[in-house]
Amino acid sequence: MKKENRYGVIMAGGIGSRFWPMSRTELPKQFIDVLGTGQTLMQSTFDRLKSFIPAENILIVTNSEYQSLVSEQLPNLPQANILLEPARRNTAPCIAYASFVIRQRNPEAVVVTAPSDHLILRPNEFVASVEQAMEFALEEDALVTLGITPSRPDTGYGYIQFEPSKKEVKPVKTFTEKPDLDWAKKFVESGDFLWNSGIFIWSIRSAMFAFQKYLNEMYQTFHEGAQAYGTPKEAEFIGEIYPKCRNVSIDYGLMEKADNVYVIPSDWGWSDLGTWGSLYTHVQKDEQKNAILGQNVLTYNSHRNMIANENSQKLIVLQDVDDVIVVDTEHALLICKKSQEQEIKQIVTNVKLEKGDRYI
Repeated sequence: MKKENRYGVIMAGGIGSRFWPMSRTELPKQFIDVLGTGQTLMQSTFDRLKSFIPAENILIVTNSEYQSLVSEQLPNLPQANILLEPARRNTAPCIAYASFVIRQRNPEAVVVTAPSDHLILRPNEFVASVEQAMEFALEEDALVTLGITPSRPDTGYGYIQFEPSKKEVKPVKTFTEKPDLDWAKKFVESGDFLWNSGIFIWSIRSAMFAFQKYLNEMYQTFHEGAQAYGTPKEAEFIGEIYPKCRNVSIDYGLMEKADNVYVIPSDWGWSDLGTWGSLYTHVQKDEQKNAILGQNVLTYNSHRNMIANENSQKLIVLQDVDDVIVVDTEHALLICKKSQEQEIKQIVTNVKLEKGDRYI
């Protein structure tokens, strides 16, 4: 495969509500250095793709209100590579938009689409998996996803069931949304379920065929602007049609319906960093197993806590507290049990209803 035919799409439009209150509408988690590495999650994702995809072939799809954040954090990225969503409509319209732009630039493209806010601890192994997927997708006219070998029955992830096969690239049998704990245990015990990483690889021809077949209305909507992509008329066209698009994920709208979907079981130290609990597992801890981000935190007889202090002028003290999440920011203080962190998304909804947008 020619290197100039490799393309990347980074989806960076989410709010990251389960990471509230550090992740807020005006500064979502993908634009924050949550791991303290000196890079935001989006910058790390861009550099990871740039290691095997030409930088000029990487597109960022984000909400229009984050255009300046993307430009600040990726100053060498051409403005034409920042695709702006005028409304939040889930991953299918996001990927459709990027696909039409890429087809206009290079109809021979093979594309890897990835979220902007994931952690990958072994990037070389990740690249090897993606390159294997790109070759397979091109040769077999396949829609390929990367599945993560589960280390525990986690209810925070979607699952992919694959058909038994001696080959490394396996046919997908079913996609399952986030299960309850009993089903998650059964999935892990069965040995033929993987966590859904949300990373997709396909040729632009295969993607277009799949959209036309399974999301035809969406395909036709974006196809109407075929002459606008790459011109000054693109923004006006997208501004008109995008809010009318169906709010649907690429998994539900396309991957679950297609009959040429494959998965590569993978294990490269992945986490979607979707929650404070997932972050807890990946950051350094003290002798009491407390993970502390920020300064001015003291703990006494307190264990296994996730503590984030955004305001270094304020002191946080924990006494006889175990297994909780404590996040203190300029706008809000969150204290909740780690075991109840899946409720944070609903808490954010309640805060918006009762207190307005000020705190989110």
